[in-house]
Amino acid sequence: MRFIVTTDRLSAFDRVLSAVPFKGQVLNELSAFWFRATADIVAHHLVSVPDPNCAIVKEASPLPIEVIVRGYITGVTSTALWRRYELGERTIYGQHFPEGMRKNERLPHPIMTPTTKGGPTGHDERLEPREVVEKGYLGAAIWNRVQDAAFALFARGTERAAQAGLILVDTKYEFGLAADGSLLLIDEVHTPDSSRFWLASSYGERFEAGLEPESRDKEFVRLFYAEKGYRGDGEPPELSDSVWA
Repeated sequence: MRFIVTTDRLSAFDRVLSAVPFKGQVLNELSAFWFRATADIVAHHLVSVPDPNCAIVKEASPLPIEVIVRGYITGVTSTALWRRYELGERTIYGQHFPEGMRKNERLPHPIMTPTTKGGPTGHDERLEPREVVEKGYLGAAIWNRVQDAAFALFARGTERAAQAGLILVDTKYEFGLAADGSLLLIDEVHTPDSSRFWLASSYGERFEAGLEPESRDKEFVRLFYAEKGYRGDGEPPELSDSVWA
């Protein structure tokens, strides 16, 4: 078993930037909810939550890939779909994107955009789904299981979010192998740290008006830094009072 403490640290662009009171509790308890709500899809590492910020979990060997499922073209980080599209790319993660797409537009269907867990630069590096096997990160059998689980998890998250008036825009999953070789969902699930959520009620109107959706995640922090020209390299600007408010 392993004892995990979820802190209040705030990170973006692969950098720890600040701390937010009670953030760790929110993430830990949300993850516990989602681990239990998706246990019929894939086994997870959670054993118990003895404290709002703490979890006891099964030991697992993490897979070397972060599995991101996306339902919309958005984002300002170097691995985000919209950022790559904005820079002129039309084949991203092995998927073709037509001309004329707009930021925050819904995709015809969810896609998978895997990354490594921090390359030589310290930042996550993009992979096409086929490259996970071709470059030797995972065997074909385990990668197929991971992909099936990730898409099923995203479908469940989308359904439950819609019931709460939210859109699950995209999210990151991490998996590991237990001692017996079985696949486990680990880390966190459908939290505001690992996912983007938008208010469904105002999305359509704001999209047509060219406005950013009303988010319920930490995208506003990423947008603040992106507007300052910061994307993870060098010393980050200090967060302004308006962001905290």
